[in-house]
Amino acid sequence: MGGPSDAATKMRDVTELTRSERTSQLLVARLDALASVAAQLHHVEVERLVELASVATMHAVALETLHAEKAEEIWRDAHKRHPQLPVVDIELPEKLAA
Repeated sequence: MGGPSDAATKMRDVTELTRSERTSQLLVARLDALASVAAQLHHVEVERLVELASVATMHAVALETLHAEKAEEIWRDAHKRHPQLPVVDIELPEKLAA
């Protein structure tokens, strides 16, 4: 029986880290893409798209594919880079309820 350094544990840790990094990259790309088209859309449409991105963020945190601290950092940075993005209050869950 393997301990904490067995191959399966190492692979799971690498996979979780890779998944988290990929989720972070996808969220950053989504917010950047949204910001790039924001000027071409009506404000209500932009707000709706930002709300959808925030819901996706909440789901990623709940599913533990993204840490809440990282999600907050991504949103904070997105608003610094793209002040035209509407601010949507999101409550990030610790994780999915059992």
